[in-house]
Amino acid sequence: MEQDWIWGLIGGLLIGTGGAVYLLANGRIMGASGIIGGLVDGTARDTKWEKLAFLAGVFLLPIIIYPVYSSIDTHVTDNWAVLIAAGLLVGIGTRIANGCTSGHGVCGMSRLSLRGFVATVAYIMAGGVGVILFRHLLGVI
Repeated sequence: MEQDWIWGLIGGLLIGTGGAVYLLANGRIMGASGIIGGLVDGTARDTKWEKLAFLAGVFLLPIIIYPVYSSIDTHVTDNWAVLIAAGLLVGIGTRIANGCTSGHGVCGMSRLSLRGFVATVAYIMAGGVGVILFRHLLGVI
């Protein structure tokens, strides 16, 4: 039996733990898009260093633990155009949905937020349509 699911479980546990710690320590939701958005639009003046520390962890931790998981095949495409387009589409989608999967899916659903459930269902459906379109119909991923 394939054991790849264990990495998803570990990642999910880490994200959930991070969300719980962030909420308990700060009283605020750990939504990555909201954290970045607050830094970009200047509304995070009072919490700027906290948000920068959070983002530093998000960017630096994968580099630090790379030796542990470098042999794991993530199935990420080597096509930079696809990666850039995907990143831009995710950014646009999080602005439209007023949050990302860490905010709505992890933190919103755990607080039984109706908006969190609706947004998460929309994310999952959009992801499924994206896979059908880009992998099966266009063959780019």
